[in-house]
Amino acid sequence: MGDQGGYQVLARKYRPATFADLVGQEAMVRTLKNAFAADRIAQAFMLTGIRGTGKTTTARIIAKGLNCTGRDGPSTDPCGTCPHCTRIAKGAHVDVIEMDAASNTGVDNIRQNVLDSVTYAPSESRFKVYIIDEVHMLSTSAFNALLKTLEEPPPHVKFIFATTEIRKVPVTVLSRCQRFDLRRIEPEDMIALLRRIADAEGAEIDDGALALVVRAAEGSARDATSLLDQAISHGQGATSADQVRAMLGLADRGRVLDLFDMIMKGDAAAALNELAAQYAEGADPVSVLRDLAEVAHWLSVTRVTPDAAEDPTLPPDTRARGAAMAGALSQRVLGRAWQMLLKALEETQTAPNAMMAAEMAVIRMTHVADLPPPEDLLRRLSQTPASSPAAPAAAPSPRAPSAPQTGALAETAPAPYAAPRPVARGAGAAAPALAAQPGLERYASFDDVLALIRSQRDVRLLIEIEDGLHLVAYSPGRITFRPAAGAAPDLAQRLGARLSGWTGSRWAVSVTSAEAGAPTLTEARRAETEARRARARAHPAIAAILARLPGTEIAAVRTRAEIAAEAAAAALPEAPEADPAADEGDDGWDPFEDDAF
Repeated sequence: MGDQGGYQVLARKYRPATFADLVGQEAMVRTLKNAFAADRIAQAFMLTGIRGTGKTTTARIIAKGLNCTGRDGPSTDPCGTCPHCTRIAKGAHVDVIEMDAASNTGVDNIRQNVLDSVTYAPSESRFKVYIIDEVHMLSTSAFNALLKTLEEPPPHVKFIFATTEIRKVPVTVLSRCQRFDLRRIEPEDMIALLRRIADAEGAEIDDGALALVVRAAEGSARDATSLLDQAISHGQGATSADQVRAMLGLADRGRVLDLFDMIMKGDAAAALNELAAQYAEGADPVSVLRDLAEVAHWLSVTRVTPDAAEDPTLPPDTRARGAAMAGALSQRVLGRAWQMLLKALEETQTAPNAMMAAEMAVIRMTHVADLPPPEDLLRRLSQTPASSPAAPAAAPSPRAPSAPQTGALAETAPAPYAAPRPVARGAGAAAPALAAQPGLERYASFDDVLALIRSQRDVRLLIEIEDGLHLVAYSPGRITFRPAAGAAPDLAQRLGARLSGWTGSRWAVSVTSAEAGAPTLTEARRAETEARRARARAHPAIAAILARLPGTEIAAVRTRAEIAAEAAAAALPEAPEADPAADEGDDGWDPFEDDAF
């Protein structure tokens, strides 16, 4: 089976010759066998999958099955010895045209290689077969030129397409083909395949070495066979796992778990020493970080599905250790490690030295490993008694009720600032260090400012304040606030100008981003509304109603006082005596005098 005067690589030497030789593609093989047996052979096939899963090999097997003369008609079990089978296997059959779309992308290539010859009958076989590899590389014009022939090909023509980028193939082409998705080969099947090849070659190789080859191949049979060929040459007859690890630049899986364990324990010195030792033994820093990320992913999945710990590519002691580590680490810690490792892998691509980037990543991860989870921090804060500051600021005082708020929300949640709310630096009362300006005594709290804005009927300014102002500090004549997201950039300037114009005194309105401030009026109103709904849902009678009527929501909650006030407002007043002096066309109602403003 060797080439004349040269060595034939294992990937070509042990290339599957029949469907029985294909590994890990049972669903496709069963479908094709049934189709051939029932004489329901499609006019075009689309084979897709990652590299090295057997797309081109499957195309040649189909071509051999269609034209094999050693069988009575088309068969999925070609003899492999007739002239057609041997020439197709070598890629030298005149009626089986193989075309690489990566180097023949244009419409002229399709016309020359396909369209100009498709109408002619095969020279010496049953079918003329066109195999187009990497078909997604064809241009749009080339696809369009192929569509009509692909939809109604002559009876003696079959098309077989192969691609690794199925999403780049136009749907108009996919709809004319019978599609087969070639799967990644499972580790168990891959290990068995490599063991058969190694035994056939008379090579001694450890099971651990085969497991490393399988993990590096990532489901590709061609990659695995090529790595096996390299490993056999590297070991010179007897290949161990350590030799394969050195060949691939990998770290020992057990030592990777040791390093991950040191990081999770926050032992930065030991982790850096272990990283340096692996680097000195030939491990690539990027590969070490990638292995750590694989460990974080493996442990996370193992926490959710314990069966994931039974990885056939790992030795039994490593599986047991992984299961124990997964049980000891929380999902939040593992997820945080995964995110930090992904960031570290990005940094190593741009860092001047990959080892430096890896060391910095390890230091960061060991530092973060000491941090308690957020729930513990909240628990500690709730259990810690509040300590009085050395120089306490003016205590926030409950705000006095003010005029009802704007809009329909005033009906269900009137005066949200009337509830006691802490405001930084004593908002609502004059700061001790700031004396009130003369003439501004009537504006002792920020609610008085809101009442002034309502009395001036500046609805736009009132809405902007409700939605975009986090009050930080207030004293008569001075307002400090933090603007909310989306607040008007000139809100402070306009607010100061309006207040100065309305009161005849100078107002200083400043913006800060250093302090959070109190919630906005809208936020406070929403919080109050939600609190009311929560209290209502907790009531036994309401809870029973909600349980009996799934999907029911509480639209609004009103107090008895609010209902009485609404009823009084809706009641018709007693008709006053006629006033002949009143204007006949005036109904006596001003919309800006309504409580909504």
